Amino acid sequence: MDGWRAQLSAAMDVRDDERGALVWSFAMFFAVLASYFTVRPVREAMGATLPKGDLAQLFTVVFLVMLALLPVFGFLATRLPRRLVLPTVYGFCISNLIAFSVLMRGEIAPWLASTFFVWVSVYNLFVVSLFWSLMSRSWTSGQGKRLFGIIAAGGTAGAIVGPVLADRLVRVIGTANLALVSAAFLTLAMVASFKLEAMAARTEGAEVKPPMTMAAILEGATRVIQSPYLGRIALFILLANLVSTFFYLEQSRLVKETIADPNARVSFFAQRDQMVSFATAAIQLFGTARILSTFGLTAALATLPVVCIGGLLTIGAMPTLAVVAGVMVIERIVAFSVAGPAMRVLYTVVDPDEKYKAQNFIDTVVYRGGDAASGWMFGYFGKTLGLTAVATIAATLPFAALWVFASLGLGRMHRAKAGETITPSAPRGP
Repeated sequence: MDGWRAQLSAAMDVRDDERGALVWSFAMFFAVLASYFTVRPVREAMGATLPKGDLAQLFTVVFLVMLALLPVFGFLATRLPRRLVLPTVYGFCISNLIAFSVLMRGEIAPWLASTFFVWVSVYNLFVVSLFWSLMSRSWTSGQGKRLFGIIAAGGTAGAIVGPVLADRLVRVIGTANLALVSAAFLTLAMVASFKLEAMAARTEGAEVKPPMTMAAILEGATRVIQSPYLGRIALFILLANLVSTFFYLEQSRLVKETIADPNARVSFFAQRDQMVSFATAAIQLFGTARILSTFGLTAALATLPVVCIGGLLTIGAMPTLAVVAGVMVIERIVAFSVAGPAMRVLYTVVDPDEKYKAQNFIDTVVYRGGDAASGWMFGYFGKTLGLTAVATIAATLPFAALWVFASLGLGRMHRAKAGETITPSAPRGP
């Protein structure tokens, strides 16, 4: 067994003194994402119980709650000892999950469905941010280059196990108890964090970046406004959220009309998440690098908007739940396995400090703000103008076309910043 472990460590370029911390890091990220993906289908099912206009407005609530919590998060990060910030936030989230489990044992009132939807949407942002903040203290830069891919695989495994458990357990233990399963996973993540903090205290970690604060977000906004390149990245994210929000709202509407049983709704969303997670993991392992190296960064970026345009046209011709759900699965697989890695490549030509602050702003304000703006836009199309789904698709297509042009422009700007030569006949990877 020792010989087998030694061979595996050598193949992964893991040193003997790194094994313990690596196992705990892998386990922690697994538990964090398993916790989120266990309750994500519950969030989707509760969102589907709300009127389409109310669900669209919740995106604005998520955005405002996120902005309101950033100063609180920054206060904790500056006032508490660093080792206590993560347990404090995780412990608060665990207590919330237990409280939701109690409240969900009766009839789910609209206020509870709305509150849980907003809470889960914000919760994921902070628990993942704190995880990577801990990683920056636990590993040096050189170790991160060798080991963060392995640690990220733990998160992928958690993203697979979470929806599988939700699908298998919802009819056995009920929706309310899935919140307790999620709390149990987050408790395991907190235990792993204690182990890692103890190990990090005995070693010299990487340069520590502060967790998200309002000051860092505002400085990131300035960087994005001043840089055409970062501004184009923000535009790409904004347009991506706009189109994907249409898919999301249409799927929620059709689920509400088609599936009456609450547990069946949870199972439906969990099965979709399973498909996405399995396919994404397979493509990331065997296809992402090949796609980027063979077709180049520009093609990888443009793939997502082109797929979404095809999805909009398909839904316009066949507006059924099966079609919308299928389009959403394909869109998310392409986003996670192709467009997502391509977006990370875009940041490789940006100054590290600029990258950190601008990416914080884009990942929070632009991402959630895009959700909010999209919710208002589609709410206006539906409730105020009374547009049908087909008319809404027609109104969305110009934005999708602009998204294609934005992706092509980003590819050109990246090549210019990276000093690459454009060779149309033989596209190169980044």
